[in-house]
Amino acid sequence: MNAYLSSAEAAALLGVSRQTLYAYVSRGLLHAHPGSDPRESRYLAEDVQRLAGKRTRGRKPKEVAKAALSWGLPVLESALTLIEDGRLYYRGVDAVAFSEHASVEQAAALLWDCEVDEAFGPEAPPMVAGFDALRAPFSGRRAEHALLPLFTLAAGDDLGSQWQWPSARRYAGCGMLVRRLAACLLGSAPSATPLHEQCARAWHLDQHGADLVRRALVLCADHELNASGFTARCIASTDASLQACITGGLAALSGPRHGGTTARVEALLDELGAQAGIAGRIEARLARGDDLPGFGHHLYPAGDVRAAALLHAILPAHPEWQAAITRIGELTGHPPSVDFALAALRRHLSLPAGSAFGIFALGRALGWLAHALEQREHGSLIRPRASYIGVRPQPST
Repeated sequence: MNAYLSSAEAAALLGVSRQTLYAYVSRGLLHAHPGSDPRESRYLAEDVQRLAGKRTRGRKPKEVAKAALSWGLPVLESALTLIEDGRLYYRGVDAVAFSEHASVEQAAALLWDCEVDEAFGPEAPPMVAGFDALRAPFSGRRAEHALLPLFTLAAGDDLGSQWQWPSARRYAGCGMLVRRLAACLLGSAPSATPLHEQCARAWHLDQHGADLVRRALVLCADHELNASGFTARCIASTDASLQACITGGLAALSGPRHGGTTARVEALLDELGAQAGIAGRIEARLARGDDLPGFGHHLYPAGDVRAAALLHAILPAHPEWQAAITRIGELTGHPPSVDFALAALRRHLSLPAGSAFGIFALGRALGWLAHALEQREHGSLIRPRASYIGVRPQPST
């Protein structure tokens, strides 16, 4: 039988404070398991002892590098987004409080470090000639499958040399790309109206629904060096176009361990249903060894603040979802993540299937562009080295 330690015991064995212990969990260096008290996690003694041994012996450079690329230590400098003590900040501004009132365009201006009217002018961006015919085959397809090819087709090559532009024109190019992405998502003509209003018009939402979408877009705008943000930075470091940075970000986001988690959450909600017995179905799923997508986040041990902000307005109308969240928390200690909140928002507003991913992508495009601009302004080529573990070459004779 596995032996477990309490938080106090684990911290004592490691010789650290509880705050540092929780930081180890957030970095993925240690896994917290639910205990009999849902407010108190426990830790496998074997895992704690192994980590204690590493701290005592010191870590080899390749071990440090590997951990740094997987929920570990910072690998490059950025002034964009801070995740600290369970809170999210855009350039020092609390993102949750900011999302209560900020437009998507204001969030972009904050992250891009410019004025709103520098990035979002009064004119709608043009699309590549014949785009309506090009997107016809994608009609009705989920955003996870359609958004990447549609955006690739829509943008053309008119932004290919923007790194040589003055900064103000470069910001306008960023705004143009985001508006094009919105048109691809919504199946509408490009527009200069506020982005959340474009969504509301295409999805037939009232003011309440429009405001929920606005807040979701702002809360999704950036999340530090996640896989898609890091991808955008790598692409920008090669001096590729801003269009290419969004394209790469979309590709990374589509994976089921990133933005594609929203589709997995939808499948989970379908399985749980709205009838009695949700708790039993959750327990059966765990007994089979299946995971619960949309719950738990390494960087938010106490709960994803983005999810909490969105679900506050949604859950009162859906007691079955609240029941599922409560039971999953009791069984695993994991609260919902933003992926669950986006899927819940999609269903709450009766948006088209795949819109949870679409909202994620449209909001996150602001962050991809911010990372691209910052990397191009202050960084060099991103070129990490691999730790080779393959067959060694034979020595020459």
